[in-house]
Amino acid sequence: MPDKRLKLIPSLFHFTDRRNLDMIRKLGGLYPIASLNEMGVTVPAPGGNEWSRDADGMKGMDKYVHLCFRPTHPMEYIARQEGRIVDSVFLSVHPDILTWDGVRFTPDVSNKSGVASCTIVEALDMIDFEVLYSRTDWRDPVVWQRLSQAEKCEILVPKKIPLDMIRNLPNG
Repeated sequence: MPDKRLKLIPSLFHFTDRRNLDMIRKLGGLYPIASLNEMGVTVPAPGGNEWSRDADGMKGMDKYVHLCFRPTHPMEYIARQEGRIVDSVFLSVHPDILTWDGVRFTPDVSNKSGVASCTIVEALDMIDFEVLYSRTDWRDPVVWQRLSQAEKCEILVPKKIPLDMIRNLPNG
C-alpha cells in the first residue's frame, strides 16, 4: 500500500514551451530526452541549454522526464530569461506516476553537482509537504527559503508519460 503522504500531492508539473505541444501530442506523451534522441526527434524549443543537456547526459538524467511539485521552477525561469522558452506551459501530470517502477526524486536540480537521486519511498522524509501544500506565511524569510528549495526538487520518470496522464494539455 502506498504511503498516505503521496495522497497529499495533487499534481506534478512539467514545463515546456507552447511550440512543443504539437510534438508532444503527435508522440503520444512526454519522453526522456535520451529516448527522443534515439528516435531522431528534434525538440522545437528545448528548455535546457547546451550546458544543462551535457550535464544531464553525464549524470544519466537525460534518461528521465523531469517533473516538479509546483507550476514554477527556477530552471523554467532561467529558460525564459535566456529566450529558450518564449511561451511557458506547465503541464499537469497525474500523481499516480509516483507509484511507477523506477521513479526517482532529487532534493535539488537533478543535474547539479553533488545532487543524488533516491527512490520515492526514501524521498518521503525529504519532501517539505508542509511548505508545498499548506497555507503558510510567505513573508516569513525562513518559509520563503524552504519554498524556494522545495521548488528545485525534481521527480524523475524513467519512461514515457502518456497523454492520458497529462491533465491539461492545451489545444493550441
